[in-house]
Amino acid sequence: MIRTTWGFLAVLLATSPAISYFKYQRQIGTASTGGQHYTVVDETVWQHALPNLEDLRLYAGDKEIPYVTRTMRGSVEAEQKSVRLLQPATLGGETQFLLDMTGVSEYDRIALTLKTKNYVAHARVEGQDDSHGTHWADLGTTTLFDLSNEKLGHNSTLQIPVSVYKYLRVTVDVIVKPSDVQAATAGIERAQEAVWRDLNSAPKQSQEGKDTILIFDVPENVPVERLMLAVDPAQGNFQRGIEMQGDKGATINVGEISRIHMQRNGGKIDVDQTWVPLRAVGDGKLRAIIHNGDDAPLRVTGARLQQYDRRIYFDCDAGASVGLYYGDTKLDAPVYDYAKLFQADGNAGLVQLGAEVGNAGYTGRPDDRPWSERHPAVLWAAILAAVAILGGIAVRSIKSAAA
Repeated sequence: MIRTTWGFLAVLLATSPAISYFKYQRQIGTASTGGQHYTVVDETVWQHALPNLEDLRLYAGDKEIPYVTRTMRGSVEAEQKSVRLLQPATLGGETQFLLDMTGVSEYDRIALTLKTKNYVAHARVEGQDDSHGTHWADLGTTTLFDLSNEKLGHNSTLQIPVSVYKYLRVTVDVIVKPSDVQAATAGIERAQEAVWRDLNSAPKQSQEGKDTILIFDVPENVPVERLMLAVDPAQGNFQRGIEMQGDKGATINVGEISRIHMQRNGGKIDVDQTWVPLRAVGDGKLRAIIHNGDDAPLRVTGARLQQYDRRIYFDCDAGASVGLYYGDTKLDAPVYDYAKLFQADGNAGLVQLGAEVGNAGYTGRPDDRPWSERHPAVLWAAILAAVAILGGIAVRSIKSAAA
């Protein structure tokens, strides 16, 4: 029982934090008011902290300050439900059909499944609670298109103001036949914007055959979650494949970038997606390969890597001096009531991190390895001595037996 207790205490002490165990520290800017504040993790912290940031600790003097980390990914709440398609027909030279929305409490987008290819059409949406009524409310017009031949993508989603009408009436240019309308789903999307920060990594750009190559230097352990490109506005419409590779040439992601600004059949199409999502961790180099095919190379005028804001939230008094400590490889993640009960305050103040410095009080953790691992030379000397003694005894025994 005593041995078990001492073992538990040894483990507890081995994983408990202490200021002298951290290699690095950074002063957090002084808060002008009391209450909730936050600071943002940067590349320097990622390089010297544990990969999952478990060893971060805040101290005001010798007092540990509870905190919580939040990754500002944003969020999207969307639920699509199938809706009944009623009475598809041709009316007045246009395709018209009804959508029964009684199973959807509220909605702001309707995704249509269409067989039509290579077209541009207008879709007018109207709403009413009585499918046989005569007073339909105008909910707007959406441009639907499929540019498969030109490899410029498609759109078959109607976007309207948030609505609760029981029925929708959709009128589409006749290029979309009634028999081409196969199904529909509806729902609402509530989005909270993500918060991004740029990484300090300007790329080297080159041309290899038909491919445009961008090479970024990314510090070790730094997460990368998006590539943003700026393409010369004077360049025309395009849709290009793009491949992201890590330091050793392994493919991380394959996607597309595109720009479509055109007028077709009296409708305007505007698509501009010049970013690529990523899930990478820096290990030296990151390559972006734009496959131009037989088209002229894209004129990339700017490129930057981004990651989500990682915020460290904490409470402190006005004028308090708080330090961020990290660099203890044996420390586990903290468990605070503060994190369990945390609610972000929209008025939380941003405080900046100061420059990283070595912890002047750093001593490192006590060596908790077994005695045999800490003194291998002594152990081997003892083993060899024991072997020699046993060998001598064996020789003497053999001689005595022979006599």
